[in-house]
Amino acid sequence: MLNFSGFRRLPGAWGLALLLLLYGLTAQAQQLPLVRELSLRTDTTRYSLSRNTVTVQGEPHLYFTYRQDDETAELLVYPEAAPRPGAPLRLQRSADFVLLDSLTAAEGGQYYRAKLRFRDLTGTRYLRLTFQQSADTVGRPVRTHTINLLPTTRTTLEFRPGDTELFVGEEKVFDLISNNAKNIRVSPEWTRGQDIDYRIEQEKGVLRLHVLPNALGTRQLTLRPQTERPFLTDNNRRVTYSLPPVRQEFTVKASRLRFLSVDKKEITLDEASRRRGVELILDNGRTFDLKRTYRIEDQEEAGGSLIAELFTRQYLTNDRVLCWLRVYNTHRQTESYLYIKENDQAKYVTNFNISPKTAISAVSVRHRGGDWTTNTNVNPGETVDVRLEGESLTRARFHFEDVQVIPSDSSIRSDAAVVYRVQVPVTIDKKRITIFNAGQPTGYGLSVREFQRPHPLDFVGVTFGEAPRPLTRLNGPVLYNRTISDVVFSFNAGAIDSEQLYGKQYLTFDIRTQNAKGELIELRTIDNVVVCPDGNSVRASFYQDKQCQVGNISLNSLLNYRKTYDLDDWSTIIVTIRHTQSQYQEPGFSQKLELVLQRRVKFDIDISFPGGLLTKYKGESSFTSFGGISLATLAQLSFYHPTKINKLRPYKVGAGFVALNAFNLSQDPDIKRDLGIVVLGSVYPTRSDAKLTFPLYLGGGYLMNKRSLFFLFGPGIGIRL
Repeated sequence: MLNFSGFRRLPGAWGLALLLLLYGLTAQAQQLPLVRELSLRTDTTRYSLSRNTVTVQGEPHLYFTYRQDDETAELLVYPEAAPRPGAPLRLQRSADFVLLDSLTAAEGGQYYRAKLRFRDLTGTRYLRLTFQQSADTVGRPVRTHTINLLPTTRTTLEFRPGDTELFVGEEKVFDLISNNAKNIRVSPEWTRGQDIDYRIEQEKGVLRLHVLPNALGTRQLTLRPQTERPFLTDNNRRVTYSLPPVRQEFTVKASRLRFLSVDKKEITLDEASRRRGVELILDNGRTFDLKRTYRIEDQEEAGGSLIAELFTRQYLTNDRVLCWLRVYNTHRQTESYLYIKENDQAKYVTNFNISPKTAISAVSVRHRGGDWTTNTNVNPGETVDVRLEGESLTRARFHFEDVQVIPSDSSIRSDAAVVYRVQVPVTIDKKRITIFNAGQPTGYGLSVREFQRPHPLDFVGVTFGEAPRPLTRLNGPVLYNRTISDVVFSFNAGAIDSEQLYGKQYLTFDIRTQNAKGELIELRTIDNVVVCPDGNSVRASFYQDKQCQVGNISLNSLLNYRKTYDLDDWSTIIVTIRHTQSQYQEPGFSQKLELVLQRRVKFDIDISFPGGLLTKYKGESSFTSFGGISLATLAQLSFYHPTKINKLRPYKVGAGFVALNAFNLSQDPDIKRDLGIVVLGSVYPTRSDAKLTFPLYLGGGYLMNKRSLFFLFGPGIGIRL
């Protein structure tokens, strides 16, 4: 900073003049430029401030040509004067470039060198380099110097259409070819008043040309593209942004129907859509008039059925039209197109579905391995197929309350019928599964019913003097050789729902008792004995019923005439246990218990008539001759076959009295009559149907008259009544 204190002593006029002179010299020193020359080299071309400068908007710019948006350049800076000690030249940082090498003095400070890489040269505006020299120790202020840069690039644009045929009022899109598509200026606005209007847009780095012809015949399209970055003319280095015009001839024909897409492909025909209408967004047809109603029919010719009416409301920014659509009839896209008409003349074509409101008319269920049925009862833990029939079912969003829908490859889905595979939870606690559509009840549902299937009768046990045994293990007649005090039936309720769910078991007991000859003693039938699964079942709380059997069933409590302990030998107790068929939709199980009161030995008094006996007395060496008919009264033991019912073995053992020759009326003194006490064994024929038999006797005893022991052997005569 200058010190002017010494000039204050000078006379007034001279001091003031000298002070103004010094201030002028100081201001002039501050306005001198920092940079005398600047050189910018890209690739193999060097641009200098003294030779490559153009004026843009009244300001000089250093222009340079680039090929890439992130071009790397070498910078040489020549200062106006030698650098001051302690105040080096600096390049201010900017968001438009990255300084790769800092500004460094070279050759004793005669010039500075740096390297930088630009960022997005095509999109950057007002690109400049600002140099700065900081204050020094003498007190001179900070100085800056700004140099404007003008990036230029050569941009080409070509148009090579594959088809030069257009239709009036029909928009067509072509691709443009450019070496730098990003540098082509695009605009969403259409040109106006030309034979062929156009607009250029860029989509994912590709230039697209939209054309819209307005007049028939051979017409020329002239494109006048503009660039984002300029280029210089070769003659006078004038900056220009306009590329050479691109011209192309087209053959324009009369208009054909144009397809207009809609934002909604599914429309519901109901009272609201018929009267108030549905809001619809439609492609801009170019010839649409706002606040006007257009007729939609299902044929191109006049006189078609009225499907809907289209009322145009307002244009949207994405070149579409907001409309009201009022529908009057149903339509399927597969049937035909829809024609938008003005005064019975088709202008455009479109397509969408108009379906009636979703409605269910019938529900049917198919259980695993069964056929379809209208009975909608389902069981807990069961997987079933549910078929819904009605109208417009493909548009519905059906939901089954509290159950899971399992995806299936065999599912059917059409407007008339849909099929769902549904898995009912085993712990479901509702009696009805409601079917919803889009969260609203449809009025249809599935009824939850407990399983009522016949379970094998292995859960029924029987006791008749020993430990309980499963009923299913007692096949065929059971021979029991003791007195049957009672027959008790017990039920293992925990075995019913152990692996699968079966539900309540409805049983019927048919009881029959008969004697040894097969004659009926008593007949009883007990219906609807209900056995419910116990608390181990997951559905136990839903089986609560006052009819459930509690405790065992005693046979003696059911018999009125003769109890089991009063039955005679070889009597039979027959109990048939079966499922009550009226309670089930499938055949049930049946098991028969047949208890036979077996006896091993039979005691009886037998009177027979031995004849032709051979007797041998004690002390005699031989048997006597055949005797006459005798009379024997014996207390005999008969032996039953151990594996046959009421079947005697062919031998007996007895003791009693024998009157030898009791029926021999001859007066011959040699005939010996006597009464003896004997023990006899007899062998009978095995035929049980013979009335007259001839048993053989063998035994011995003591004669009362002769007072002697004797042995006898011989046949007899037996009569069976």
